[in-house]
Amino acid sequence: MPLSDPDQRMLLHDVADRLNTVADHLPLPDQIRPDPALSEILDDEVRHLARLLGFLAGESAFRHRAAARSPARPTATVRRTTLALASAAEPTGLALAALSAAVHHLGHLADLAHQAPGPARDRAITTEHQRLEDRLGDSRIFLARAAKHLRTAADTRTPAATAVPSPSTTTTPSRSR
Repeated sequence: MPLSDPDQRMLLHDVADRLNTVADHLPLPDQIRPDPALSEILDDEVRHLARLLGFLAGESAFRHRAAARSPARPTATVRRTTLALASAAEPTGLALAALSAAVHHLGHLADLAHQAPGPARDRAITTEHQRLEDRLGDSRIFLARAAKHLRTAADTRTPAATAVPSPSTTTTPSRSR
């Protein structure tokens, strides 16, 4: 049974909320410390984001198959919802890629902690820390973009069909002779 228009909008808002929740769990630049707690956060949020990306891809595929099999044409709201979910997959995937890069930089930081102290190591730590901050920031940006796109699609109303008056109902000024 297809979802009603309000349910379609609620679905988009729900997915947007879930994307925002992942972003909210990522540490801000002044909270980033190369310690095991950050590893745990990244592990959790990569898993959550991967599930959300899987949901977006699966829902898009399901809706595409349903539209192809159904004799009825999908409503404008259903089409808009389907497109919004599919479109959110790209920035969500980019956010996941940025988090993957953050894991990589965190690994470098952990390795650098075990190297001999010196100016080269200090520069490398500073560089890797900045890259880690940048990737976490990129992920937040991509998640915000995906959530905003979903909310915009949810809040866009399909304009009501405006009926064009038929010639018989239009009034024409009478001409008096």
